[in-house]
Amino acid sequence: MFSYWEKKNFLKYDFIVIGAGFVGLSTAIHWSRKFPKSKVLILERGIFPNGASTKNAGFACFGSLTELLDDFWQMTPPEVLDLVKRRYKGLESIRKEFGDRTIDYRPSKGFELIDASQLDALDRIDEINGFLKPIFKKPVFSLVPKRSRFGFSEKIKEIVQNQYEGELDPGKYVEALWKEASRLGIKILTGVEVLSIDQDEGKLLAKNSFSEERIPFEAEKIAICTNAFAKNLIPDLDLEPGRGLVMTTKELDFKIPWKGSFHMDQGYVYFRKVGNRLLIGGARNLDKETEQTLSNEINPKIKSHLIQLAEEIIFPGKSLEWDLEWTGIMAFGPKKVPIIQEIGKRTFLAARLGGMGVAVGWQVGKELSTLIRKRN
Repeated sequence: MFSYWEKKNFLKYDFIVIGAGFVGLSTAIHWSRKFPKSKVLILERGIFPNGASTKNAGFACFGSLTELLDDFWQMTPPEVLDLVKRRYKGLESIRKEFGDRTIDYRPSKGFELIDASQLDALDRIDEINGFLKPIFKKPVFSLVPKRSRFGFSEKIKEIVQNQYEGELDPGKYVEALWKEASRLGIKILTGVEVLSIDQDEGKLLAKNSFSEERIPFEAEKIAICTNAFAKNLIPDLDLEPGRGLVMTTKELDFKIPWKGSFHMDQGYVYFRKVGNRLLIGGARNLDKETEQTLSNEINPKIKSHLIQLAEEIIFPGKSLEWDLEWTGIMAFGPKKVPIIQEIGKRTFLAARLGGMGVAVGWQVGKELSTLIRKRN
């Protein structure tokens, strides 16, 4: 039951965004900047963003060498080039918007570990550098000399460096978005799960996570920004969830001899140091069918594989003590292109970020806001 004051003040809005991750917050912010008098609400099922925004590994990346080469099997060259441009320009835009110190961005470069089975990819470095020249003007990829200083296993034959990648703190990035949303007067309600939407009438029914009470919200426009979880509301979306495991060790008793964001296995495995801990994640390709889920559970097969890589490849001969482990839910499709579209007279959608929410979330939010504004 609702009081007179609750019905009067809290249930009707000009714009409601579902999802308080990178895309949802960005969409609301871009909208409010254009319409500062608009009454805007963000609804979030979790206390923190429930997908992957604060559960990712903090990589400011746009694609390793072997990952980009693999993309050519599913996408046309212009599509691959546009994908890289979207990711890189997205990273540049959040750095410009919030500042490197605010989001703890570090231009520490990206690196990819190449084993014997991937050596053929090195023959195409010049080709890919030429392909990417319209975006970067200078070569992106190069071989790292004297790889022995990294201390990796002898199974790693070469290391490819990407001079344009870096690292950031996704928690600080979300905090920056929260601060800007608050400045603009955007309301954020957490612990609210949206159950259904009338896409043409601008009505949605939600549930309080702490009770079974149903809450009927109304808005002139609605934006669904829940990435993989959008399928709960729009079942026929062309996307599949992808769960990603991330783990950190305890503080190590030896100093990590490298810095940067590292990739292996066509980008499926990634690692970096945080403080003097190893952070490692990914490997969902080891069991893709099981990882196509919205459930936040630990896959023991993948966990065991990541530990093995850490102790045999990254720090060979070391026995590591592990501290934290968590999962985030991403969304993927046949092509690594976000879905940004109108799905009803008053309802719009942005989803399927392909595991690159850090890089593209801000820009996708801007594009979705622009689309809604044009239909307004």
